[in-house]
Amino acid sequence: MSRFRVLFKSTAVRLSALYILLFSLCAATLVFYVTAMSERLLSGQIRDAVQQEVNQVKRAYDIGGLNLLLRTMERRARQPGANLYIIAGPSGDILAGNVASVQPGVLGQAGWTELPFIYERYTDASNDQERRHLAIANIFILDNGLRILVGRDLGEPERFRVLVRQALMLALAIMGLGALVIWFGIGRNALKRIDRMTDASRKIMAGDLSQRLPVGGSGDEFDRMSTSLNAMLGRIEKLNEGLRQVSDNIAHDLKTPLTRLRNKAADALDNADSDGRRVALEGIIGESDQLIRTFNALLMISRVEAGSVAAEMTAVDLSSIVADTSELYEPVAEESGLTLMADIEPDVEVQGNRELIGQAIFNLIDNALKYAAGCQGEPTVTLKLSRTHDAVMLGVVDHGPGIPAQQRADVVKRFFRLDESRSKPGTGLGLALVEAVMELHGGQLELSDTDPDKADAKGLTVTMIFPMQKQ
Repeated sequence: MSRFRVLFKSTAVRLSALYILLFSLCAATLVFYVTAMSERLLSGQIRDAVQQEVNQVKRAYDIGGLNLLLRTMERRARQPGANLYIIAGPSGDILAGNVASVQPGVLGQAGWTELPFIYERYTDASNDQERRHLAIANIFILDNGLRILVGRDLGEPERFRVLVRQALMLALAIMGLGALVIWFGIGRNALKRIDRMTDASRKIMAGDLSQRLPVGGSGDEFDRMSTSLNAMLGRIEKLNEGLRQVSDNIAHDLKTPLTRLRNKAADALDNADSDGRRVALEGIIGESDQLIRTFNALLMISRVEAGSVAAEMTAVDLSSIVADTSELYEPVAEESGLTLMADIEPDVEVQGNRELIGQAIFNLIDNALKYAAGCQGEPTVTLKLSRTHDAVMLGVVDHGPGIPAQQRADVVKRFFRLDESRSKPGTGLGLALVEAVMELHGGQLELSDTDPDKADAKGLTVTMIFPMQKQ
């Protein structure tokens, strides 16, 4: 019983019930309308048929007088399904015809009878109920005072009218029953889908963020809602996973610099020599600066992932940014024994945040210079900017050691570093920031080998793919 209460609380069920009610009202109105129109049509046809008979009888009287009138009425009275014919005297007494008696007062007026009247035939059964019939008639008076009645029995039209009404009522009942069954089926189906969504939601609230709401594949509003919520859950799961990784990695990666910072502070405190103390304090400042850069990078990634800079999106001249960045890093590349080259297509614009795009390019160039320096590959780092019909491609190409394919999904995670010994400077946040920037701009980040045919030193090509700006 509780399940039925839940069923009737469902919006889909209530809307279906409202639809059935409105449908029933419309169907009932249609039934009465069709019935009324059928009755009106039958009544009109009967009156037309009687009027034609009256016209023919009058014409026979005009042509041949009373004798031809009597013969015409007698001949027509003998035909199967004949109309009603009566010749009555001025006082209303029936003199001839195929009707035994009529309701009193019918023959006392000329023209159409206002209401159906009761009459009896000669061939009727003895039962009074079976002898009584309904008819309508047109009565006219001859010059000699005789009254002529031409009428039509309403038994067959009445049976047809009742049959039409019964058929329509039966059709209405069948439609109502079918609608009720469909309504119940729709309600049960909607309730089952909602129950499945509720079960999944309970598991999600219990902490299992890997659960997803069911999608039936029909593309209806439930599927669209489930798809949107699943995308949101995926985003939440990713953010939670990132938060857990950050917590673990902060504890792991920041423990060492904080320990070094404490040791240097202790050395500065214990060192009586001013020069030694100065060196120790400079080391403390250097370690502090590195920690500040790490936390700044974390804050920037959090800011980007939260979308707090989305309102700052404008049309950005990407060609200009890449050219300026290339010019800025050329001396740095030369100090590392590398050549920084640029292959830039002019007048390339994207919709984005200039600061974040510039920071992402800096991170990619810094990584390329860091890992390509001193390697056996070609001593060049190349910036490539081009566009296709639907995207803008910005790539940073180096010929260093590259990244194994199985680790490319990990290098965009926070604090992940290929250099497990942590011998090279860095925080492990550079590619994580680039990945967050590309997600904010609706693009994607792709990593591939620069020289895939080489056995080693395959190099790395990191490509930022921006969606084409709509005109």
